[in-house]
Amino acid sequence: MGDPTRISYLPLPDRDEVPDGVARLWDKSQEAFGFVPNVFRAQAVNGEQFLAWWGYFNLLVNKEGHLTNADRELLAVVVSSVNRCTYCEISHGAALRTFTEDAVRADLVASNWRQAGLPEREAAMCAYAEKLTLHPAEVTESDLEPLRAVGLDDHQIVELVQVVGMFNLTNRVSTALGFVPNAEYHEVGRP
Repeated sequence: MGDPTRISYLPLPDRDEVPDGVARLWDKSQEAFGFVPNVFRAQAVNGEQFLAWWGYFNLLVNKEGHLTNADRELLAVVVSSVNRCTYCEISHGAALRTFTEDAVRADLVASNWRQAGLPEREAAMCAYAEKLTLHPAEVTESDLEPLRAVGLDDHQIVELVQVVGMFNLTNRVSTALGFVPNAEYHEVGRP
């Protein structure tokens, strides 16, 4: 990450080297955010696989679901923090600040969710996400009880598990290939 012009360990494809769906996604991002997320550019090395990943990621993280947007971003930041994934911690920290309108709490979650003063429901979700990330072979049916105790239903639990799984996958890809977060993320959701 020493070279600010380099956003991945691999060379990036040019626009004429990516499938039309990737180019359209880049255009939509530029229009919506004013920039193209570096993860969109870096993963486009394998354009069709990127689009398949994006379809599922978008469904889990950006569409209306059983958890709130803030819940899903909370999970993203906790998993990314545990995995020490710089790209996802920074980019989803920005989204968490936006959805919660609480930059201080979002920054604390990124550093150590236990010190963020989270309500019981969110703390139970974070504890589960952390255990599933660090010790997946140790997760048992009894680990669902704290989630049920704070009011999560089966649909929410399944979505929570899917979001945690998605971010474990995405963190590994982002870290292994050295993805660097866009500078714009550092300013998002701050007063």
